[in-house]
Amino acid sequence: MTPMKFVARRSEERGNADHDWLKTFHTFSFAMYQDRQHELFGSLRVINEDLVAPRTGFGTHSHREFEIFSYVVSGELEHKDSMGNTEVLKRGDLQMTSTGTGISHSEKAHGPKQVHFLQIWSVPSESRLPPKYYTRHFTDEEKADKWAKVVAPVGAEDVVVEREASGPAPVNSPLTLYATILGHGKSLDKVFEGEKGYIHVVQTSGYNDKKASGASVLISSQGSGEELTLREGDDTYIFVGKKGTSMTVENDGDRSGEILVFDLD
Repeated sequence: MTPMKFVARRSEERGNADHDWLKTFHTFSFAMYQDRQHELFGSLRVINEDLVAPRTGFGTHSHREFEIFSYVVSGELEHKDSMGNTEVLKRGDLQMTSTGTGISHSEKAHGPKQVHFLQIWSVPSESRLPPKYYTRHFTDEEKADKWAKVVAPVGAEDVVVEREASGPAPVNSPLTLYATILGHGKSLDKVFEGEKGYIHVVQTSGYNDKKASGASVLISSQGSGEELTLREGDDTYIFVGKKGTSMTVENDGDRSGEILVFDLD
């Protein structure tokens, strides 16, 4: 059986653009950044790490046939859409839009501060689904030194298909997303149920388009000896090998790190 394998995706290798009002990093091909080696991984299609200046943002635009979710790191994000949803999202909020046959929306920084959020897209398992909108909230305490399941497939355990509820937000893709805020010297194991995984260390220490800095995280595969050190903004493709294989995530730096892990079929 093939052992678990890590392929690093370093922060400074991501697509990067500074539009003054928007500073953004693209993990996968997006807009003007195109790289055939980084276009899709399982159903995962987009991870954009966006920093939007106060009272600016993305004007009304349209999407279809994507599951789009926003993970708010800091500041406030104002969302409006053609389904009649108007909401201000804050730290710990996660907003999911299943665009299906088509929606229009806008996303802007609300209030006097910059908003930092991750915009994540996945490819749905079915086409022409009716558009839906969901919000969830997860406190820092729910993520502290443990995995919080923040997104999971429709039909999975603990998934409630309602606009507002507890538990993970529903997604129409074979994708489960976990988040943690891992303290100095702490470690967590993550067992993968799918054939692929992906890890992203959130760039909480501020905009940096050079070599990654900030929190330091060591990931290692139990049984294969594979290991890799990541810092803020760094990512890793994970080829699981055998379903049920476990990865250890250890904070070996001097500060807490906010970490997202995707479990993908």
